[in-house]
Amino acid sequence: MPSYSRVILVGNLTRDPELRHIATGTAVTDIGLAINDRRKLPSGEWVEDVTFVDITFWGRTAEIVCQYLTKGSPLLVEGRLKLDTWEADGQKRSKLKVVGERIEFISGNAGSGGGGGGSSYANSSGGSSSPANRSAQTPKPMTPPEQDYYEPPIDDVPF
Repeated sequence: MPSYSRVILVGNLTRDPELRHIATGTAVTDIGLAINDRRKLPSGEWVEDVTFVDITFWGRTAEIVCQYLTKGSPLLVEGRLKLDTWEADGQKRSKLKVVGERIEFISGNAGSGGGGGGSSYANSSGGSSSPANRSAQTPKPMTPPEQDYYEPPIDDVPF
């Protein structure tokens, strides 16, 4: 039977990411993500639950995370589950983590309008996207059309 592991999480970084390199020179970073869940109890009282998830990024994705994010930064992560096992003091230990494969930066200023506006990056093993610093790309100003409709220029097509 085939298996499938895919996780999508949205939360805030619990600490500043720190970049390190393994013996082969590959970049790696571990982050903590705090995911808030607000729900209403039968009594009508609202309660907030927080789940903390450890995420590991490899390669160029790890470098980008360390370059652009700090503690408290909102982030969307897509990845897969991984169970780490080890032995300490004669006891077997295990921890379920996420291996991050794709990230999307989420704008921290929700009051700016525009609905989220972030940039995304997928590492070379997870997709064909490239790092995008979309703040450097300024959209062309829209001018009022002389017709009853507005036809955007051909080069503004998003694909």
